[in-house]
Amino acid sequence: MYVFGITGGVGAGKSTVLRLIKENFNASVIEADEVGRMLMEPGNSAYLKIVEIFGEDILDNPGEQGSTINRAKLAGIVFNNKNKRMVLNGIVHPLVKKYITEEIGRIRCAEKYDYVFVEAALLIEDHYDIICDELWYIYADEETRRERLKSSRGYSDEKIDSVFASQLSDEQFRSHCSRVIDNSHDEQMTLGQLKEIIGYYD
Repeated sequence: MYVFGITGGVGAGKSTVLRLIKENFNASVIEADEVGRMLMEPGNSAYLKIVEIFGEDILDNPGEQGSTINRAKLAGIVFNNKNKRMVLNGIVHPLVKKYITEEIGRIRCAEKYDYVFVEAALLIEDHYDIICDELWYIYADEETRRERLKSSRGYSDEKIDSVFASQLSDEQFRSHCSRVIDNSHDEQMTLGQLKEIIGYYD
């Protein structure tokens, strides 16, 4: 069983690529964001540490046992505070990586899938190359990414510039990844690239 890491800039269409993988290959897909949300649910490991450090004011119903974390409140606290954002990431990211590592082990033991794909925005920065056989970069040209972000998320040019500036450059992604999938065009072109690459591992 092969383990591949999927990464790329915002607007590159990673979700589309993951959907194509699920639909066309015998693969399990793990998304770090979904794992993070799950670990932040009441009673789970990240939830307990976040509430301990940031206080009950970040909960939907402070003082009520089992109250969920209000992600908007938490985002408001960390968005413009680099130190608090680093604290939050320092809690969540190691727990997410630990869970994903263990989940890969469970999938491997089940012997059900030929491939596992792990998608994480910080795949490179959090050193997922340690647990992946290869890292794949999902690329789309800047104009395409801007159009997607404006239409799907309603981002302004200023917002897009800010997000782009906070992420790795195209050159940095390419230098860390073994494969590049151009997702600038239609889904059939992307699927064709996936079939060609995955064909090497059959």
